[in-house]
Amino acid sequence: MDFNQIMTELKSKVYRPVYFLMGDEPYFIDMVADYIETKVLDDSEKEFNQTVLYGGDVTADEVFGAARRFPMMAEYQVIIVKEAQNIKNLAGKEKESEGEKEKKDSEKTKYPIELYLDNPQKSTILVFCYKYKSVDKRKAIYKQLDKKAAVLESKKLYDNQVAAWIDNYIKGKGYTVGPKASSVLAESLGTALSKITNELDKLMINLPPKAEITLDIIQTNIGISKDFNVFELQSALGKKDVLKANRIINYFAANEKDHPLPMTLAVLFGYFYKLMLYHYLPDKSKNAVMSGLGVSFNFVDDYKLGATNYPMPKLKRVFSYLREYDLKSKGVDNGSSSSGELLKEMIFKILH
Repeated sequence: MDFNQIMTELKSKVYRPVYFLMGDEPYFIDMVADYIETKVLDDSEKEFNQTVLYGGDVTADEVFGAARRFPMMAEYQVIIVKEAQNIKNLAGKEKESEGEKEKKDSEKTKYPIELYLDNPQKSTILVFCYKYKSVDKRKAIYKQLDKKAAVLESKKLYDNQVAAWIDNYIKGKGYTVGPKASSVLAESLGTALSKITNELDKLMINLPPKAEITLDIIQTNIGISKDFNVFELQSALGKKDVLKANRIINYFAANEKDHPLPMTLAVLFGYFYKLMLYHYLPDKSKNAVMSGLGVSFNFVDDYKLGATNYPMPKLKRVFSYLREYDLKSKGVDNGSSSSGELLKEMIFKILH
């Protein structure tokens, strides 16, 4: 099941006996678990029927023993197991020796979670928050989970998905945001959704209903400069605007902690990689470019101009510069140059 399906069911009071929430992105796991923790039982029921356990403090047998109890004066009991990835052998060993596997197969033994799924307690809502890892989909345990539990695999967003996710999140809160503003937010806040939503929620508290989140508002409330950010740097490079690019990198050099070189390099690599993809697109119509590069309609012309300014031979040199300065930023053949000095050298080479 995906996040939206699970949330739709929960809001309709359709509950599953077991929720197995796993994956690298904790945001969606927390959203489901928090909803169940706060909404399923009323305050009078929670005292006797809601339990929060931590994987480092309990065994699998203790969890399922608690799950088999009946609720007291309520329709359901809720058990939420946080940090469930710390329960030893909850969902099988990540790696079994051939001998262990053969022994398990020959004895037809099952892990505790498999036994519980064979006959779950229908009046218990059991939630596992299995963060930063996932159960191997090739294993029998996963197949049984997928069949008998609500399984959510919470994956991190790719860099090119973050701006659209921010746009949808803001619209879902009743506000609007332009494509440039959402791109600046995406480039500056990274891909950790908990951090992004925290910053956006703080920002929206200070705004009237249905307001548009502009670059000026972002600069005032989050501290991201509307003129001196990595998004504006890649735009200046694409247009070969030497003056603007130099202003931005001088600002970055004076504020190295706020603009770490590895992050800038990662964003620029993504930008030039898209320019390379543009060159190989057989269809360069706006719709094809939007689909092929994963960019919004408003930025298609910018990528077209960038591809014109950076033909393939030049792009190959740019990628060599990015690799060179990535190594230098990690201390390889660097000497004593600061991050700001390295950035200035690299941008000069890219522009000339």
